Amino acid sequence: MLTCFVFRLAAGYSIVMEPVATAPEQISVASAFAESVAIMARLRGPNGCPWDREQSFDSIRKYTLEETYEVLDAIDRRDWPHLTEELGDLLLQVLFYAQMAADEGHFTIVDVLDTLNRKLIRRHPHVFGEAASAAAGNQASVDAQVDGSAARVLANWEEIKRAEKKPQTESASLLDGVQRAQPSLSEAAKLGSKAAKVGFDWPHWRDLLAKIEEETAELVAAAENAEPGPTRHAEIESELGDLLFTVVNLGRHLGIDAEMALRGTNARFRKRFRQMELASSRPLADLAPAELEALWAGAKQRLAAEAAPMETRS
Repeated sequence: MLTCFVFRLAAGYSIVMEPVATAPEQISVASAFAESVAIMARLRGPNGCPWDREQSFDSIRKYTLEETYEVLDAIDRRDWPHLTEELGDLLLQVLFYAQMAADEGHFTIVDVLDTLNRKLIRRHPHVFGEAASAAAGNQASVDAQVDGSAARVLANWEEIKRAEKKPQTESASLLDGVQRAQPSLSEAAKLGSKAAKVGFDWPHWRDLLAKIEEETAELVAAAENAEPGPTRHAEIESELGDLLFTVVNLGRHLGIDAEMALRGTNARFRKRFRQMELASSRPLADLAPAELEALWAGAKQRLAAEAAPMETRS
């Protein structure tokens, strides 16, 4: 069975994709996607799920980051069944945002897909043709004859992308060069590094120790004095963010990447906690705090001994 796909672009221009053989399961892609959209709409609807209805852009963004990392982990482990599930969870985030946007009258999932389709056609004139690329909004002059060169494709992509940028009405900030789309620990270090170029920085790493004490005191005050509710949560979150930012920049002064440092600590915590589980004759949940602390100390000692270089035997 043959089918074709037609994209309706600006100025009434249409691009018809080449006919391809379509298996029954491929035919159902559109209906499966439509079902997912309908399910999300029902979950957010009047008689839907109370939890889903209560969510906002701010409340679910942490899950988006979590799902992204889970996709990367599944890829690293080449766990294809798990990757199938994780990609579905990541797609759920897209559907969730689009439905919330539709509920508030901003845009719909159709707008998301249309924007994506236009971008793909606009940035691939070597595949869809220069006329289709222009109809999709390409304003850059590039050579569509890439002769199978991935390097030329990337060069065209970047040139077309630059042409898409809207002219800024205000002077650019020094910090504009720091991408927002990266782990927050990495962004914090790069922001501090950029600011340091104009002298806005702590003179010495020891100065940050005093700043950490100051930020810790402000966090304690916020946690102890703020009234329960959204305002208290926001104030504590702000103070904790200030503390983390300062710690990250302490790492920058010491030449330590905070992201890698924390990943290392996470790995050590996993190993030590597992040692605690193996060393205990009872479930950890049944132990007193002092017993847990003793197990933790023992786990640290055992792992440190294992990591120590073996003495050369004569």
